Amino acid sequence: MKMRMLLKLSYVLSLCLYVMILSKLILFKYMTIGDLKGFTFQFNEYDWNSHNFIPFKTIINYVFFTDVNYRTRIDNVMGNIVGFIPFGLILPLISQSFQSYKKIVLVTFSVSLTFEILQLIFRLGSFDVDDLLLNSLGGVLGYALLKGFQSVIKSSR
Repeated sequence: MKMRMLLKLSYVLSLCLYVMILSKLILFKYMTIGDLKGFTFQFNEYDWNSHNFIPFKTIINYVFFTDVNYRTRIDNVMGNIVGFIPFGLILPLISQSFQSYKKIVLVTFSVSLTFEILQLIFRLGSFDVDDLLLNSLGGVLGYALLKGFQSVIKSSR
C-alpha cells in the first residue's frame, strides 16, 4: 500500500515539474529569470495579425510553404506534439478518471487552450489554433503509448 502511494506521489510530482517546464517553454520562452524582474504587461494597441484562428493554416504553412529551414519546421510542428505527450502518459497513472481517449483529449485541449489564451492576453507569444490541435494529438499519442506499454506488460505475465 505504501509503495502504491509513493508511486502515485512520484507521478504527481512529475506532473507538477512537467507543467512548470511546459510553462517556461510556452509562456516565458523569450525571457530569462533576470528579465522577469522588470517585466510589466502592456495593454496598448494589439496586433491581431500575429495570431492564427484558422485551423491547419500554420501546419500547412510550415510543412509546405514557409521559407524557413527544415529544423524550424520540425521544431514547430513536432514540438507541439511531443510537448504534450506526457499528459497522456501521466494523467491516467494518477487517476482512474483519465482512462479514456475522450478525457485525455478534453484535458489536453483545455490545458493547451489555457496556455494559448494566456499568451494572447499577456502577449507572451501568439495564439495559434493549430497548437491546440497538435497539443491534443500529443496527449492522445501519450495515452496510446501508455496503453500499448500496459498491454505488452500484461501479455508478458
